[in-house]
Order: sequence, then C-alpha cells, then structure tokens
Amino acid sequence: MALAASTGLILFSCTDDGQSELENIENQIALPEVEEAVLFNQGSYEIEGSYIIVFDPKVTGDVGAKFPSDYKSAKNAVKQLATEVLGGLQMKGDVIDHVYSKTLTGISARLTPEQAIQLAGDSRIAYIEKDQMFTLAPPPGKGPGGGGGGGGSTGQETPWGIARVNGGTTYTGNGVAWIIDSGIDSSHEDLNVDVSRGFNAFTNGPDADLTVDKNGHGTHVSGTVAAIDNSVGVVGVAAGATVIPVKVLDRRGSGSYSGVIAGIDHVAANGSNGDVANMSLGGGFSQAVNDAVIAASSTVKFAIAAGNESSDANGSSPASANGNNIYTISAMSEGDIWASFSNYGNPPVDYCEPGVAIKSTWPGGYNTISGTSMASPHACGLLLLGNISNGGTVSGDPDGNADTIGVN
Repeated sequence: MALAASTGLILFSCTDDGQSELENIENQIALPEVEEAVLFNQGSYEIEGSYIIVFDPKVTGDVGAKFPSDYKSAKNAVKQLATEVLGGLQMKGDVIDHVYSKTLTGISARLTPEQAIQLAGDSRIAYIEKDQMFTLAPPPGKGPGGGGGGGGSTGQETPWGIARVNGGTTYTGNGVAWIIDSGIDSSHEDLNVDVSRGFNAFTNGPDADLTVDKNGHGTHVSGTVAAIDNSVGVVGVAAGATVIPVKVLDRRGSGSYSGVIAGIDHVAANGSNGDVANMSLGGGFSQAVNDAVIAASSTVKFAIAAGNESSDANGSSPASANGNNIYTISAMSEGDIWASFSNYGNPPVDYCEPGVAIKSTWPGGYNTISGTSMASPHACGLLLLGNISNGGTVSGDPDGNADTIGVN
C-alpha cells in the first residue's frame, strides 16, 4: 500500500495484496506558514474524523455509469456499495455525509482513525483522503463600495477589468455559469440567477437557503462573469448570462473539500457543453478535489483562481488541477502589473486577469474588492463568450514566465 502525504492531508491506497503500510495516521501534518491572503486562502486544516473515500472502478466497476441519465439512482448505487464496504467496520448509524457518482465513485464519511486504517486495506478502495476545511480571508474594502450592503445604483459603469478584457458583450449563447462559491443574491437587480438548477451543500441551519448569499463572495464573482447590461450598477464580461449558485461556502466563507466535491459532482451531472464553472476558492492540495475537477471538465469548462499566498499554485487545490478544459488564473492590477498576492507557476497557471480593485455586485448592492477570486470570473465570462485570445503579457510575473493576459 502506497502512502502519499502533502499539506494538510494524508492519502492512502491499496496495493494488490491489500496490505497497509500506513503509520501514525492520527498525527496531524503541520501546515506551512501562510502570508495574509486577499480573498483566499487563509490556509486549510484537517477535519477530525472526516474522510473522503474513493473506490477503485477497476475492482468495483463504474457503479454510477450504469445510470448515465439518472443522477439520483447513480448516487443510490454508490451509497449501496459504500454501505457494503463499511459494513465490516461495525458503524453505529449513518456515517455517510456526501455521495459522489459522476466525477468520483466515492463518499465522504465520519470514521475513527482506526476505522480508516482498517478500511485502507480493502482492495475496493483506490484511496482515502482526510477531509479539509478552508476559509476565505476577510476581503479588504468590504462596505458601501458603491452600494454594497443594501444600496442600489443610479447609473451603470464598466469596471476597469471588464474593459481590459474587452468584455461587456451581451451574451446570446445557451451556456450558463456555475458559480461554485458562497451562493448568489438571487434578488439582485443586476443578475440573472437560476436557483432551480443550483446545489447547496448545507441542508440545514443558517446557510440552507439557496436564494441568498450571506457572505457576498459568490455574488461578487457572479457580477464579474455576467452582470446585466441594463443601465444600472455594473456590466459583466458575458453580460446577462445565467448564473447558477452552487453553494459550498457558508456565511463565514468556510467550506469543506467534501462539500466542494459534492458541488463539482452536481455540476458534472447537470452541466452541458458550453457551460463554464467558476471556482474562486481553495486550500491545501487535495487529490480528490483535483480528480473531481478533471473528471467534470470532460463536459464543463472550469475557471479556477490561482490563490493568494504569493507562492506556487501547484501546492493548492483546485488550482493545481490540469486539463484541456481547465484554466487556472493569476491576478494583475491596472497597467498589466502583477498582483503581489497572486500565486504563480506554469503549469498550472494558464492566464492572468484583472484582480485588484474590482467592482462588482454584492448582496443588496455593489462592492470593490481584490484577489485571484476576482480574476478568475473574468476568464469564466470569456470562456462563455468563446475562446480566450492573447491580450499581451503581465509585467512582473515572479516565476519568470510571464502569463498571457486573456481577452475577448
């Protein structure tokens, strides 16, 4: 059995003989020191007793694929498999929190370290990963910002980032933007929100209402992608495109990787060619998150924020996921100057987009904030409009390989 360890998690899987070489699973892996982020990440930490369990389709068969057009039945089939696998662990009650059938064949579950070690020896398991929690850093400039927190707008403006990427085009295509984030203010005057196709990782408590965004982050991202050209507020890159909330972050901006994968799985099951998903979030490296993104990208394109630690994006997920339809985005300020907080690295970074002092929609109004979280939705909007074009290169890229600025 092979063991791979990385920041904030432990991965373990089985060899053909099913023997475990895992040692000291109870020990936490120390997180590195992280500089203060602009919008993410403040770092991530392991969730005690929570594990992401991925089955090996070479052994179990692709259970979910037996129901290609029935997502509910596919998830039920995976849950039945999981129940059989967990049966030998003498569990008390239902310990399964999430079921994945479209991107991964797997679950998240509450286990003791001893149960996880025992489960790791099962030949039906591809790998087990400790779940992680991550939190968005408080955004600088949160407040009125042109109406943020309840005010409206008396006139429309084109934010500098939208102008720089040649955005603001009224969207006439059939694709939608899946905003994997903190939700979207569905009543906002400047957004076309489709809640009916959305997903909420929080089934109870103060974050269970999918029609609201109690954090603001997801609403801000949505406006950059698709704010309506309607003479009020701001205009987005693909103006008027439909945005769908996939709520995996709570009112505090916190979320788990198990919940994020559930959101990705929902997008993969319900998305279509021409759709784009935006992920302005992340934490420590996660093989399961990356695998889910890669699988989902066979149908839906992904725009992903590189992260804000001024470090190599290969150490973060989902930023480090790579594939033909996956675009990791760094950030710049006006004048095409590298944003000092932005993560870097080629791969995985594909394009650089505006990410400093970005004005966009906010619950009840508008706000101006910064981060690679603000850069990624520029690319999301561009991908909705079509292929991204070369708009030159950013100045000051610390990895020495200047990122291409993506434009329409």
